[in-house]
Amino acid sequence: MKTQAILLALALAMPLAAERDFLTADEADQVRQAQDPNERLKLYIHFAQQRLDLLKQMFKSEKPGRSALIHDTLDDYSKIIEAIDTVTDDALKRKVPVEEGVAAVAKAEKEMLPALKVFEESRPKDFGRYEFSLKLAIETTTDSLELSEEDLKTRSTEVQTKVEREKKEIEAVMQPKDLEEKKAGEQKAAADQKKQRKAPTLMRKGEEKKK
Repeated sequence: MKTQAILLALALAMPLAAERDFLTADEADQVRQAQDPNERLKLYIHFAQQRLDLLKQMFKSEKPGRSALIHDTLDDYSKIIEAIDTVTDDALKRKVPVEEGVAAVAKAEKEMLPALKVFEESRPKDFGRYEFSLKLAIETTTDSLELSEEDLKTRSTEVQTKVEREKKEIEAVMQPKDLEEKKAGEQKAAADQKKQRKAPTLMRKGEEKKK
């Protein structure tokens, strides 16, 4: 009963506007509170699995108007998977360990992908109304799974290479003054980050470390 209540709440919480958030307000709050990328990845996977459970119930139902809900839920699912890849790449860019989260993502996506393909193979009467969204969900999950199974060192190198390439492209069209300000800002940010990483000391000011 608890799972059904959650799924019903998800369905009711989804706005009907063309431009809408792919997470509920409560889910977005949970993501903001999860500062560790590993925990954030696990949250996104949980939300994706909830959307998949909701889709399973919808496909079992023959209620009129279900195709619009299926379409929107598939779109939200795809955006959640895309968010997973974004969080992972951002963490790798900042050199933050994400092995635990990526392993959880790979495990879940291996289970979710076959379920999506079952929906595609069933081809119900209203299939044409959400066929594109379903194909996109399958492709997005397939691509994300390939990334999740890739060696993290290799993926990290690819991310860093992409960042450097984009940085050079931006700098190539910047004015000299703007470029100087940008580099000064980057140096300050790097210095601040180095200070934050410095191990705290319990010694009082003026005390010397005993030999």
